Amino acid sequence: MSELTTPHAGDDHAPDTDVVSLLMRQHGDIRNLFDEVEAGTGEERREAFRRLVRLLAVHETAEEEVVHPFLRGAIVGGKQIVEDRLAEEKAAKEVLSALDDYDTDDPKFMPRLLKLRKDVQEHARAEERYEFTHLRRSTDVTQLAAMAKAVKAAEALAPTRPHPGVESRAANLALGPVAALMDRTKDAVRKAMGKDG
Repeated sequence: MSELTTPHAGDDHAPDTDVVSLLMRQHGDIRNLFDEVEAGTGEERREAFRRLVRLLAVHETAEEEVVHPFLRGAIVGGKQIVEDRLAEEKAAKEVLSALDDYDTDDPKFMPRLLKLRKDVQEHARAEERYEFTHLRRSTDVTQLAAMAKAVKAAEALAPTRPHPGVESRAANLALGPVAALMDRTKDAVRKAMGKDG
């Protein structure tokens, strides 16, 4: 299993077969990575931040490609719920993209990271309240499983860095493979140069 789909004890549903459980666990993983970045120093902080950037990028891309199109058509008011989440995602991607240009030891890094953390946590709570609740009510076990598979497939092809302005399924599908290839090339070069991807 990849780092994005490792099951945790106590999950109500197996994360690899239920899209809501999968995404909820990733929210927990994101919170834990913010903790690691805050608590770390030097290379440990840089490595934790790289993992955080990657998880946020692939997580949001998968939601944009799988969850949002479903919600737009499946629930009353779904279009507005998705538009609100996309606005939050765009703002977070802009901050994350700017943060990615800073060294994690820069004095400006931590205050901006803490602001990003607050915004990401508010966004995650809104997803859990407005999107995930509707997913559970509007779908059956079979559809939740199919969506979990689709999320994992989208994550496998997703860019590993934030791309502000690419918050729709069409934009992700158009840019996704190119951006993912470029991001993975940058990751490989950074790793080869000892900068922990």
